[in-house]
Amino acid sequence: MEITVSGKQVDLSDALRERVSDHLGTIAGKYFDHAIDARVTFSRARSFFTCDINMHAGRGLQLRGEGEAADANSAFDDAAEHIAKRLRRYRRRVNDHHRDLANRARPEAARQYILRQETNGGEDGERGIDDAYATVIAENQTEIAILTVGEAVMRMDLADQPVMMFRNSTSGVLNVVYRRSDGHIGWIDPGD
Repeated sequence: MEITVSGKQVDLSDALRERVSDHLGTIAGKYFDHAIDARVTFSRARSFFTCDINMHAGRGLQLRGEGEAADANSAFDDAAEHIAKRLRRYRRRVNDHHRDLANRARPEAARQYILRQETNGGEDGERGIDDAYATVIAENQTEIAILTVGEAVMRMDLADQPVMMFRNSTSGVLNVVYRRSDGHIGWIDPGD
């Protein structure tokens, strides 16, 4: 991790710079393995020191910690504690999210068939009901996902499909959503 330590109208000792680098590296390594960079700025306001830490801990994750104290070391400790607390909370949320995904039921495997209707010509070119049959022209592996109705409609629209079968996350029952000829969405729920 690249750490930049600077001071606004404050001279910083090499010992303070080294302490800041070591401590931030330890915090980032403890909670977040691949932090990118951090900018630490010390300044003096009236009779106390302020420390401002801006850490870019990962893609899309920016953290900020501020501290005030009578000396620069204590101000840094205060700001570093804010960063550590935020990283701890973030790590806990990520872990909870992964545990939740691991405990979720996996989608069921299914087969999807595409059929082409074939007909045997009846008398005078008319076809009877007994004469119609279908030929399998494609067979695909698919999954029956566990979704809410809204999620199923969204996935159906994103995939530009006319129909989607899913297991309702609320009831656990197989459901179907489909696009009606009038443009509205139909929902088949076997219910209770």
